Amino acid sequence: MPEDMNTNQRHTPRFRRVPLRLIVPNMVTLLALCSGLTAVRMAFEGRWEFAVGAVLLAAVLDGLDGRVARMLKGTSRFGAELDSLSDFVNFGVTPALMLYLWILKDAGNLGWISALIFAISAALRLARFNVALDDPDKPSWASRFFTGVPAPAGALIVLLPLYLDFLGLFPHWFADEAFVAAYTIAIAYLLISRLPTYSGKTLGTRVRRDYVLPLFVFAVLIVTLTVSYPFHMLAGGAALYLVTIPFSWRAHRKLVLADADLALDDDGDECDTDLDNIGDRDKDHGG
Repeated sequence: MPEDMNTNQRHTPRFRRVPLRLIVPNMVTLLALCSGLTAVRMAFEGRWEFAVGAVLLAAVLDGLDGRVARMLKGTSRFGAELDSLSDFVNFGVTPALMLYLWILKDAGNLGWISALIFAISAALRLARFNVALDDPDKPSWASRFFTGVPAPAGALIVLLPLYLDFLGLFPHWFADEAFVAAYTIAIAYLLISRLPTYSGKTLGTRVRRDYVLPLFVFAVLIVTLTVSYPFHMLAGGAALYLVTIPFSWRAHRKLVLADADLALDDDGDECDTDLDNIGDRDKDHGG
């Protein structure tokens, strides 16, 4: 009998303790998910300022969770999967529902189809990003670009008609449901396109000492202006982001051409001049 008891004790599973450094990044991700879901509730209640603010907060938290995980050395496969699911809800489903509740419902089936296309495009964008993480053939400069518009940026710029309508800067036709539906589909295409867009993940890793204090002041100024004039700042930021896309494409093309010239110098293989094949190696480096 004592022998059987000892055997049972040896085979009794024990709960493993999870380090706090693994829990904290996932808590940040869950806070972002709560913020995105709260934006849906605010949209149903017609409280658009709070709904937009909740999406913005979700985007900020989404940018922090990965950095917190790397800082604490708490990256995990579970965290990566949770982050992808959270991003789909926050930056795919939430903005699509907000636009539908705001104006797209007046367009009937067209409005619902455009909202559906945006949400699906966000899911495809995130799935492509997860697959591209395992690509070993990415050039060294790939981290400076996203392939297509990242999901958080797409969620914020697709709401541009909402910002402008609340600011009263454009006549009513700009907020027409057919125009908003077409604009939503256009932004959905940017999500799944192969257009290179600038990535901010490589910025701010190191800052010159004399720039630290001005950077603090600038950050406080941006936050203060965003809180005081949310629609003005978001509309300006969304428009500015769209303007940068041609410049990012041009910078990316120069790097691809430089890689092609280098390959020709190395082995003389003319097949390396196929820019489409070279471009296929430049996959996502961001979500």
